Amino acid sequence: MAAQARFLDAQEITTIGCRECGTEVSGVNGRYACLCGWVNDWSEGHNELPTADQDPDAKR
Repeated sequence: MAAQARFLDAQEITTIGCRECGTEVSGVNGRYACLCGWVNDWSEGHNELPTADQDPDAKR
């Protein structure tokens, strides 16, 4: 399986109510941003974020 396919396979769309305005917002792996400006902290996500070395778009 290609690296991009493995990456996409590990992503999960999740949904919660915005803690600021109550609007239902969806995000990836427990990371959310609402149009009202609220964003949850990156550490609240369901998995570890990839490192810069794992970024396929990073300039090497």
